[in-house]
Amino acid sequence: MQFQAFEPGIEVNGQTVYAVVDGVQVVQSLAFRHLRDCGIGEPRPDGSVWIDPAGWYSQTAWLETFRRIAYEVGPATLFQIGQAIPKNAKFPPWVTDIDSAIRSIDIAYHMNHRKGGEELFDPERGTMREGIGHYGYAPIPGQRRIRSVCTNPYPCSFDHGIITAMARRFSPAATVTHDDAQECRQSGAESCTYVVSY
Repeated sequence: MQFQAFEPGIEVNGQTVYAVVDGVQVVQSLAFRHLRDCGIGEPRPDGSVWIDPAGWYSQTAWLETFRRIAYEVGPATLFQIGQAIPKNAKFPPWVTDIDSAIRSIDIAYHMNHRKGGEELFDPERGTMREGIGHYGYAPIPGQRRIRSVCTNPYPCSFDHGIITAMARRFSPAATVTHDDAQECRQSGAESCTYVVSY
């Protein structure tokens, strides 16, 4: 289900949160207003909000920011915000092609969230903690296609944007489609499925 954290106390790093501002370049005042109203960042006299890239912010508040943006301007803006994630969030250094790009999304997702003051992915040990769901990666045998089942509290269009940006980073002609034969978080389901073709 969209916009509802799986567990209390989850935080998102500021570098990632900034994607809300970066992804809505045309209507940044809208992003600033919703971030400010949800208690994220430090309001500035000019109406903008300063997001500390090294800071941590409530996932619940960030999800509420998404919900408000979706209600006010729709899913296309959430898609744009998702496309801004790869240039704003931390990603593993081993991403070199479309397969590793899509596979890395789940690790990056966990690297950019924490619980109890600890990031949910420890790169030194290669261990991942639970609490926020996952971004799936399943290559389709014999085809140039990857299936990604996303079970997390973020909006469908946002995830579509992240996967599209990561796929096109290494394969500019790649397409990402929502598998409408599967359940969707916009309808209250727990996951959405996307198919990357390249």
